[in-house]
Amino acid sequence: QVQLMESGGGLVQPGGSLRLSCEASGFTVEYYAMAWFRQGPGKEREAVSCIGSSEGDGDIFYADSVKGRFTISRDDDTSTLYLQMDSLKPEDAAVYYCAAHEQWGSNCIEGHHPSPPPDLYRQWGRGIQVTVAS
Repeated sequence: QVQLMESGGGLVQPGGSLRLSCEASGFTVEYYAMAWFRQGPGKEREAVSCIGSSEGDGDIFYADSVKGRFTISRDDDTSTLYLQMDSLKPEDAAVYYCAAHEQWGSNCIEGHHPSPPPDLYRQWGRGIQVTVAS
């Protein structure tokens, strides 16, 4: 059974750090573009970061708002995706989701899309809350 399960969220003060994990079962993350999305209150779901398949270009995407602060990584042995979040800001508060692209060998950026499009990601975790507050 294909499943994604996020962990590592919680409450952190501005300037603090959190590390999100996404454990995959039923498939190998190495062969699919894997992305982190987030959705804040009253906002649309947005792509935060993505790492492309090792069978594709292996590209990496970061939203402009998180560049230099967030780092995406992947452990192929344990089929786990990570998102290291440093220098957190109140505007980073959201529910964070990990997701797997629907296509084997996929890249983060394809065609005319400037960022990973959510509708091409077939498998989603349940989401985990990140709160940034004093």
